[in-house]
Amino acid sequence: MKKLVGVALALALAGCASLGQAPAASSWVGVWGASPTPPPANARTFENQTIRQVLRVSAGGTKVRIRLTNEYSDKPLEIGAAVIYLEGGDRLQAGSIRFDGKTSVTIPAKAPMLSDPIDFPLSALDSVSISLFLPQATGPCTCHPGARADGFISPPGDFTRRQFEPVGTFTSRAFISGVEVLPAAPAHTLIAFGDSITDGTASSNNANKRWPDILAERFKAAGMNIGISNQAIAGNRVLSHGMAVFGESALTRFDRDVLSVPGAKWMIVLEGVNDIGMGGATPPPAEQIVAGYRQLIARAHDRGIKVYGATILPYEGARYYTEAGDGVRQAVNSWMRGSAGGKDGFDRVIDLDAAIQDPANPKKMKADLQSGDWLHPNDAGYKVMGEAIELSFFR
Repeated sequence: MKKLVGVALALALAGCASLGQAPAASSWVGVWGASPTPPPANARTFENQTIRQVLRVSAGGTKVRIRLTNEYSDKPLEIGAAVIYLEGGDRLQAGSIRFDGKTSVTIPAKAPMLSDPIDFPLSALDSVSISLFLPQATGPCTCHPGARADGFISPPGDFTRRQFEPVGTFTSRAFISGVEVLPAAPAHTLIAFGDSITDGTASSNNANKRWPDILAERFKAAGMNIGISNQAIAGNRVLSHGMAVFGESALTRFDRDVLSVPGAKWMIVLEGVNDIGMGGATPPPAEQIVAGYRQLIARAHDRGIKVYGATILPYEGARYYTEAGDGVRQAVNSWMRGSAGGKDGFDRVIDLDAAIQDPANPKKMKADLQSGDWLHPNDAGYKVMGEAIELSFFR
């Protein structure tokens, strides 16, 4: 594991009076996200260990704060110490904050927690490492599964400010659900809201090849300091819950994963294929999925968030493909394409179906853009998706 160059970040209770000079919450923007899900029966636990996780922020700012999560635990979570490092750089300004005057904090059961802000300049596409020392048994982890990135587990003890040889790794996001920055100039956040295809399933590990990652790179190249918060969960559905690891439905988790993200101005919804595919021989009718979209649109519009609908990708060849399901998919996509800008419809439509389909068989992805399961794109497919989105939608 490469050497980390860094600065300590002590996390604290949100809204602590000790930092009364911090800007209003509305000035902050979300620049990274990982929606937590209820832990399965065999969920990982930690005790007297430090876990280190690397992530890449989508936009820059002068201050940073972290959102932690203990939302699916029945017991409090003790954080003994927390540290943030900038990966591969030496331009950091030192900044250390205590937990409201203390060196540790306990997150109540069923609760999230925001850290206090610290001076920690970041640029778009900077990678940071966050280390958490967990002195007491955590119980089943409130995690985001399928992180497409390795986390590292230390030997016993607090290794937040020193190197360690990992005794294990994991591929979820443990206890971290968001990163927010205070930008130097006005900025906003795009929420990428969806399922495994937005979460980046089947993309290369530790490589930031999801379609929102590609879009973040395009934003930076165009000089647009726009944060992207990826609020996708593999297996997620618009209308109903599945296995615990698939998370609560889009309608259920919307307030937490969209409305609680600061600076949210736009959201892209790419979800529905699991509603259809997991419905088997009797998928929900297109009208029900459309009604779910309309709920998301109405709730977002109430907060001034523009909602862009992404057409559902072709999936013939996938394990749960049926002709009946594809009929529903096409009906939903047809409604989307006709809804843009209309009453109760999406503000804009992004036709990812058209971008990735095989012209010789529009029910399937192009063979060189799919990962092998005919459901998830590969790195090349995610790149096509990220490049198919008009930057003018966000100007």
